[in-house]
Amino acid sequence: MFQLGKTIVSEDIIEKEFVCNLSACKGKCCIDGEAGAPLEESELKILMDIYPKVKPFLRKEGIKAIEHQGLFIMDEGEYETPLIDGKDCAYVIFDDKKIAKCGIEEAYNQGKIKWRKPISCHLYPIRIMEYSEFSAVNYHKWPICDDACSLGAALQVPVYKFVKDALIRKFGKNWYKELEKVAESHNR
Repeated sequence: MFQLGKTIVSEDIIEKEFVCNLSACKGKCCIDGEAGAPLEESELKILMDIYPKVKPFLRKEGIKAIEHQGLFIMDEGEYETPLIDGKDCAYVIFDDKKIAKCGIEEAYNQGKIKWRKPISCHLYPIRIMEYSEFSAVNYHKWPICDDACSLGAALQVPVYKFVKDALIRKFGKNWYKELEKVAESHNR
């Protein structure tokens, strides 16, 4: 672990390798698990504002889940996206190859909204735990991402480089530049 500003960062994000391999996993992170995607409190209003523009991209099952549960739910004191029948994220869609993708991100990609998707999704496989004095930045190992670990190793892409845009979105360019310096000295 090392400290960057008000963050405590796991060395795993500079030591482990990762590149999503959607053709292998089919986007399982959006359809497997026991909970929806974690949401920051600041993202709740964004979801409320963008939902009318995102709704046309969603599946009818997702719309039904959202209309029944709400745009977000609270589970064990944390906000998260609702699920369809306890499985798929309500915002998940499928492409013609049956690969799970984010309906929010599809609206973003088509220029309908300016918000890409929840930061927790954008950062994955990094998970952030917020504490009163600092944020913990950790690598989350999930067996459904074994193909992403293999591809990352083959391409020699460390986790922090794979999620560069998301880390900059979360912590800023200066923070990321400092992370790069730490990674460079760590890898010597």
